Amino acid sequence: MFSDSEVRAVRSRFPVFRNKIYLNSCSQGALSDAVEDGFREYLASWHEHGSPWDIWVERYEAARSQFASFIGATNDEVAILPYVSAGINSVASALRFDRRKKVVLGEFEFPTMGHIWLAQRKRGAQVEFVSAVGNCIPTEHYERAIDHDTLIVPLTGVCFMNGFRSAVHEVVRLAHTNGALIMLDDYQDCGTRPVNVRTAELDFYVTGTLKYLLGPPGLAFLYVRKELIESLEPTVTGWFAQTNPFAFDVKHLDLAPSARRFEAGSPPVPNIYAAMKGIELLQEIGLHNVAAHIATLVRALLNGSQQLGLRAKVPAESVGPLVVLQCIDAAALVEKLAASGIVCSSRHDGLRLSFHVYNTLEDVQAVLRVLEKNIERLITGVKHSER
Repeated sequence: MFSDSEVRAVRSRFPVFRNKIYLNSCSQGALSDAVEDGFREYLASWHEHGSPWDIWVERYEAARSQFASFIGATNDEVAILPYVSAGINSVASALRFDRRKKVVLGEFEFPTMGHIWLAQRKRGAQVEFVSAVGNCIPTEHYERAIDHDTLIVPLTGVCFMNGFRSAVHEVVRLAHTNGALIMLDDYQDCGTRPVNVRTAELDFYVTGTLKYLLGPPGLAFLYVRKELIESLEPTVTGWFAQTNPFAFDVKHLDLAPSARRFEAGSPPVPNIYAAMKGIELLQEIGLHNVAAHIATLVRALLNGSQQLGLRAKVPAESVGPLVVLQCIDAAALVEKLAASGIVCSSRHDGLRLSFHVYNTLEDVQAVLRVLEKNIERLITGVKHSER
């Protein structure tokens, strides 16, 4: 169990809490002294050596190893990318839509997921969106949509708009039973709980560092199950996707035998230095501790909001990290909270409050006090959403 003193020790490493209550990790994780030191370390290497690409490539490979360990994969199954869209596009370019044509995805996906697969319609893809009921997508809706013509099922772990948590295990089973591939987008959750891509039986997994991994923007990871790698040849490519990038052979395409074939250009070295420090901090704390602490905070907020009669888009039993409350004017409520030193965000009619290991029960109480004072801006008198 993560004690109050341990939480406060972690919190002290994030300077934003000197002046604010930060509840916006779903948009950008707070900046720690460790991540800031990572940037300084990169700058120092640049100052000292001028162009130390041998050192930077070593750090790039160290990041691959670190993240592979973080998700229960092998080094050869991880690609390092500047953003998640690059990884999804690379995978999409490697797939063929001749024997199987369908791409089945829920309407709660982050927009980039829809955009990328819709763009594949010119190559023969047939995109089918799985409809929601209120603030959830019933598993039986996936069951009706996934069939033997389905090629891939992209699936969000947690919806960015309303905090809905997908039934990952059940959807993976449905996909594989029908011979389809599964791609989990875990951007809205990775860093808040343990992940093992092997036990989850995933084919692809994507996430980035700027949210709950506590790193900067401009760095993402793609996992590709090793049994699939050699059968996929991306047409979105570049020099770092080759077996030997430093062969500088312009006339030959020689894709790496590992997941590095899904990469393209030069790695984002500054962000690698910084992001590794954020992941290292989470590993030191322990993902089980992080998950348990977030669950405590989310329960406290949901209990408090229920007492105020507020409508939550997430179920009452949610364990986080994202809580979304339905509002009459969410943007105005974000401004009211900001005036009290509380940083959060909104999406459509939802007030988004996202918790991480550096938050406390005092943060929860501060939010509830502001909500109570501005209750006319919230939807009241309706029970929590049900799955």
